[in-house]
Amino acid sequence: MANFIIGLTGGIGSGKTTVANIFAELGITLVDADIVAREIVQQGSTGLNNIVQHFGEQVLLADGSLNRARLREIIFKDDSERLWLNSLLHPMIRETMLAQCKEAQSNYVIMVVPLLFENGLDSLVDRTLLVDISPELQQQRTVARDAVTAEQVKNIIGSQASRAEKLSKADDVIDNQGEISALKCKVQALHNLYLSLADNS
Repeated sequence: MANFIIGLTGGIGSGKTTVANIFAELGITLVDADIVAREIVQQGSTGLNNIVQHFGEQVLLADGSLNRARLREIIFKDDSERLWLNSLLHPMIRETMLAQCKEAQSNYVIMVVPLLFENGLDSLVDRTLLVDISPELQQQRTVARDAVTAEQVKNIIGSQASRAEKLSKADDVIDNQGEISALKCKVQALHNLYLSLADNS
């Protein structure tokens, strides 16, 4: 059972998924906030039922699943609705992630959370790891990957904690501006460190 939890984070386009997958190749269990967030609003879930009760049938697609685009539209126009949704979902996401961490069989577990510091989830982990790249590279990679405009990426980056803030809070930092082979070496070194920390925790 993994009691030692590493919180992995990084801004959009930083390569945190790539880093997480390298840890997974080393046999480490990943608990991903984005996946959990989708699971708790699946059809038939308490999360989805509460959302429909609050917002009405307009937030459902024809097949009864959540219409994310419609919901996003509503909450971005109205801060109070966004707060309502966050106060419903955040505790559910938190509980589910902690339960999954407890069930993990690897020596330690990686919790992948895009907004680790912004949402105060760093309080749930033993150590934090930030995947860091320059905002310019972040923008370049995201535009290439997601077919979004540079303007949209700028807005997303602007809504997240600043690079300086994240760097000051992180216990460990992976600079991901180089090649994938260099990245694998960095992950391997951290893997060895985390194994020894988990053993001594």
